[in-house]
Amino acid sequence: MSKGKVLLGVLAGVAVGALLGVLFAPDTGWNTRKRLSKKGEDFVDGLKEKFNEFIENISEKLEKVKEEASDFTEQAQTKPE
Repeated sequence: MSKGKVLLGVLAGVAVGALLGVLFAPDTGWNTRKRLSKKGEDFVDGLKEKFNEFIENISEKLEKVKEEASDFTEQAQTKPE
């Protein structure tokens, strides 16, 4: 199983747990909605951060592959036939 799927599953589990915890906590409706809104914002911020890390990681790997392909091409061109 890929790390991305595991991370997504963990984040979803945390979000569901936080949501259920807030919904079943004895509090007024206004406070509950405020807490849900805050938890939602925190969750979205976390997802954005993880997505940006994922994109950065993919970009770094792509750049590495480009460099390796360029090196391979240069070596192939300089080899005597």
